[in-house]
Amino acid sequence: MKKEDEVRASFAEQSYWCERLGSPFMARLCAVIGARLDRTSAVGRRALVWPGEPSAAVDAVALRLCGGLHALVRAGVVPALAKLYPPAPLPDADTLWAALAPALGEESLASWLERPPQTNEVGRSAVLMAGLLALAERFPQPMHLFELGASAGLNLRLDTYRYDLGGRRAGDSASALHLAPEWAGPPPPAAEVTIAARRGVDLHPADPVADRGRLIAYVWPDQARRLAQIETALAIAADHPVTIDAGDAADWLETMLPLDSLPGVTRVVLHSVAFQYFPAATQARVTARIETAGSHADEGAPLAWLRFEKLADDSRPSLRLRTWPGGDELLAWIQPHGAKIRWLRDC
Repeated sequence: MKKEDEVRASFAEQSYWCERLGSPFMARLCAVIGARLDRTSAVGRRALVWPGEPSAAVDAVALRLCGGLHALVRAGVVPALAKLYPPAPLPDADTLWAALAPALGEESLASWLERPPQTNEVGRSAVLMAGLLALAERFPQPMHLFELGASAGLNLRLDTYRYDLGGRRAGDSASALHLAPEWAGPPPPAAEVTIAARRGVDLHPADPVADRGRLIAYVWPDQARRLAQIETALAIAADHPVTIDAGDAADWLETMLPLDSLPGVTRVVLHSVAFQYFPAATQARVTARIETAGSHADEGAPLAWLRFEKLADDSRPSLRLRTWPGGDELLAWIQPHGAKIRWLRDC
């Protein structure tokens, strides 16, 4: 398959997933761009000869471009296209392309192809909180969090939100952000999550104030609940600063996660839909560092690895918790944005 065919196939793939995840506008947008994008614009000339792997699971070219278009719409730069965006009725392909074609010529749009998407999907906090409840039941003591691929750190602030997790209340009961995913199975444990320290790393950390527009632009425009959630989370983040370092996840973890255990504290390495984007060498080094640190852990100073990821052999994302001492446990099957959780662990 030649490169242009691979790129067009990646837009079709993203269209399929958007349709499955309840975003008909994004599904049509990706399908139309994938079928009709040409080399008359700088964006088309760049995208159609993409040097890497354009698929949704690797470089996510479709989401890069769609994020840029959403940003232009929100900024009022492309009014003809904005008229077709939600909450307007779903446009047909010809009408959409007629507005898209001139928008693709906007000079600023090409820069959106240079960086991977940073959705920082705050709905995933509900998934991670459920995992921390399971961990807190096993080790009832303060936690130190180390997040890989933290973006703006919205999910690193997960204890500042309130939750209804299958009827189990958790988090800050006074929070403006209420996350209540569709739940199947028993609720997570009734435990107390206390976060004593937190820090994250990202290749390109995002600032919740300065990068607000970029982060919102990556949220699909016809998913109002997700848009409302991230806007609320960004407002909360402005009042709850956290440290997100710039760097490679493996380099950072080898520095920040000492091999010696920390008595009275549960150290937790966590990530959500990030690990799959790490280079294979980085994945191997991260795994090695966690396992080596785990070999030094004990009952009073445990280590945990909480992973919300789609594994290669699975058809959907999962939540898995590995502890030292302890073992590896599949906790739940998850909708990619955290909107649905099928909890497997019986308390």
